[in-house]
Amino acid sequence: MKTRKEMKQGARKSLKKHYAMFVAVCIIAAFFGSEFSSSLNVVTIPSNEEQSADVVPAGEENTEITMSQVIAEALLGDEAGSRELSEELKEEAVENTKEGKGSAALGRSRGVLAGVVNTVASGSIFVTLISAVNSMFGSNDITVFIFVLLSAVFAFLIWFLLYNVYAVISRRIFLEGRTYEKISIQRFAFLLRVKKWLKACCTMFLQFVLYALWCCTIVGAAVKRYSYYMVPYITAENPDISPVKVITLSRKMMKGHKWECFVFELSYLGWEILNVVTFGLSGIFYSNPYKIAAFSEYYAQIRSQAIDNKIDGYELLNDRYLFEKASEEVIDEAYKDALEEIEKNKNEAPEPLKGFTGLLANVFGITILNRKDEKVYEEYQSRKLRYEVIKNAVNGHVYPGRLFPIPMEKKKKRVETLRYVRRYSVWSLIMLFLAFSFIGWVWEVSLHLVSDGEFVNRGVLHGPWLPIYGTGGIMILVVLNKLRGYPVFEFISTVILCGCVEYFTSWYLQVNHDGKKWWDYSGYFLNLNGRICAEGLLVFGLGGMVIVYMAAPLLDNLIKKIPYRILIPICVVFMVVFIGDNTYSKKHPNEGKGITDYSGAWQIETQHKMNM
Repeated sequence: MKTRKEMKQGARKSLKKHYAMFVAVCIIAAFFGSEFSSSLNVVTIPSNEEQSADVVPAGEENTEITMSQVIAEALLGDEAGSRELSEELKEEAVENTKEGKGSAALGRSRGVLAGVVNTVASGSIFVTLISAVNSMFGSNDITVFIFVLLSAVFAFLIWFLLYNVYAVISRRIFLEGRTYEKISIQRFAFLLRVKKWLKACCTMFLQFVLYALWCCTIVGAAVKRYSYYMVPYITAENPDISPVKVITLSRKMMKGHKWECFVFELSYLGWEILNVVTFGLSGIFYSNPYKIAAFSEYYAQIRSQAIDNKIDGYELLNDRYLFEKASEEVIDEAYKDALEEIEKNKNEAPEPLKGFTGLLANVFGITILNRKDEKVYEEYQSRKLRYEVIKNAVNGHVYPGRLFPIPMEKKKKRVETLRYVRRYSVWSLIMLFLAFSFIGWVWEVSLHLVSDGEFVNRGVLHGPWLPIYGTGGIMILVVLNKLRGYPVFEFISTVILCGCVEYFTSWYLQVNHDGKKWWDYSGYFLNLNGRICAEGLLVFGLGGMVIVYMAAPLLDNLIKKIPYRILIPICVVFMVVFIGDNTYSKKHPNEGKGITDYSGAWQIETQHKMNM
């Protein structure tokens, strides 16, 4: 068996390879409160109650209405009083926004997000629920009981399904990290992939209950802490074991090793003291992940001894390739079909385009015409994405999912593959621009029709199109072409790009049209000068994902079916009409009620600054 020094050396090696991932895993554990919660003392913020207690003069009553007072009134049976208090809270937030009090970015007077925030923050949603229960049972006592019971059940489910099982997830990531060079972020969901999340929750819950009971004895807290020490590690290796067997196996594995484990923990006493002295910073950025990495090495040693000694249940420790890399023969057998497909198609890469045409195609994904080899290019890119996923496993850089003892759930095949990594012709982009502009116009007209009950031709132009939607859609496809293989980065970049486009467009229109505004987000939650807001950017981000991964590929497939002798004249006619509308609208913009008649908090604030 390795010495403590050797295990710590292995831990430092693992930490060096996966520093960012390991630190993130431990920070999440600290936030959940499952481990290392003391490390977050440096970022602890006093609660609202603690802050408000300092500002109320002694002897004076604090008459400020809070959400807890609203809920208390409702639980006591005063429904009318609770609703009145709730409305006062909501009206106060709205009036503060209109009067410019507080941060302008945290608007609370308009928009869906503002409405949601107001409903929750004012306690209105809780009053409605409590009133509904009162009407069903006709008793305040029963309502209070149900309210408390549901709150407790909800809190328990959150703990049981998430916090309780997180130790298993973190141990799995650390164990894979000690053997492999890369860890996919998808490993956080490995229990879902093998459909063992609930079983792992039950295992960790049983450990919690048994240890809590043993803590009632004199020596139980100390002894059983180390008897059950391997439970999360065993579950991380094989989540299909029954909870009782996991507990039993941990006890047998730790027999004769409890004192050894205690001394190993004690060797980190210096790090714990440094963690206190640095207000948790040393723990966050080093000692917490270092300790878990070291005990992952310790588990590997205890596991090896258990298998060598053939203790009862050792055969359940069956994830061999979590601790050693598979041989080429084993990998070849597991990934035989994938390797054959790669070998078959490895020379099918299309000839890369060069010069200016190559620049447009390779960087921005644009071609002048739909080339005959575009289908070959799309199929190649689709295969390339699939191969990239398995390449790391075949090369031994990540844990080979196909060798996991429990078969992982396979993704369902789509009826039709949407090849989103593709190049769009100029004519397809023109049609897509017009389509997105029309869809945006329909969207805004529909919103106004629903909210105000009347039809309003939205936008600066007179035709049925809003070019900001078309421009945003095309920029997402062209500017962010290289990010399509990375959905998370695609979403973030889409939000940023659309935010910049919308903000600049708002500023440009206002400057060039005597201060008129075609939209104003003043009063929306998280807005910036009334030009952009979180609600709109979230819609743009989600819409951008739909465009990139679904709408644009589907529309492009349809556009490609149109012969060029028909497609090109259609594009020319539409663009002539569109340019004509732009030219006319420069002197005679579309304006009026529901279009440019905005007077929100931002405009009042701007006028105030101009008068100063």
